[in-house]
Amino acid sequence: MTTQTFSLSQFSLKGKIALITGASYGIGFAIATAYANAGATIVFNDVTRELVDKGLAAYKKQGIDAHGYVCDVTDEDGINAMVKQIEQEVGIIDILVNNAGIIRRVPMCEMSAADFRKVIDIDLNAPFIVSKAVIPSMIAKGHGKIINICSMMSELGRETVSAYAAAKGGLKMLTRNIASEYGSANIQCNGIGPGYIATPQTAPLRELQADGSRHPFDQFIIAKTPAARWGETQDLMGPAVFLASDASDFVNGHILYVDGGILAYIGKQPE
Repeated sequence: MTTQTFSLSQFSLKGKIALITGASYGIGFAIATAYANAGATIVFNDVTRELVDKGLAAYKKQGIDAHGYVCDVTDEDGINAMVKQIEQEVGIIDILVNNAGIIRRVPMCEMSAADFRKVIDIDLNAPFIVSKAVIPSMIAKGHGKIINICSMMSELGRETVSAYAAAKGGLKMLTRNIASEYGSANIQCNGIGPGYIATPQTAPLRELQADGSRHPFDQFIIAKTPAARWGETQDLMGPAVFLASDASDFVNGHILYVDGGILAYIGKQPE
């Protein structure tokens, strides 16, 4: 009879090297901080030297000795060169988080095909490019974790986000396909679908109005969320560590929605 045991050490990332794309700030920074606190060595990139330097300073303030690289995630040759450089300077990447992304809030019929393509390029093509760059070394090493930052828009539509929803829906299916294609190589590919997260970018939508009332969009989100609040970046830390750790070795092709229950909720009955 096999003895079954459990240890919190299964959640440790000690000795692991994690690459988090676009992690100079925001959700990527929060996930990277959680990984560092769990023992991982942090590597990140951003598109400009200024953003990378700001990220390095922010990590240093947290006591984290991160490695930052300037690279555009849509540049396949640049990504391949960066991954090779990381392997030479830091080591083989054990954990990849495809976090870099953009959104363009424009009604579909007013959006140019060029802008649509740009969102698809960064939010969908880039995770394909970066994943493809790290998978061969993961196979050679015998394990790997890939985590794609999806969205509730992987499941839902909404006005003005046609390109973003299309990209995130595609990323959900890319996640499942990587799991299907490379699961036998002991590579787990899963996604995290954040709900509405309180960040500096969303701060204007949460400011009180002149009469003391909530912003209309803030009211909308609170009413649609069973948790009755916006998410915080720290709400993503535990799920991200779980999916990067040995504790999730038999979890593959799954999208973990961290949304306060929005996707489970039909909404309040009108009064």
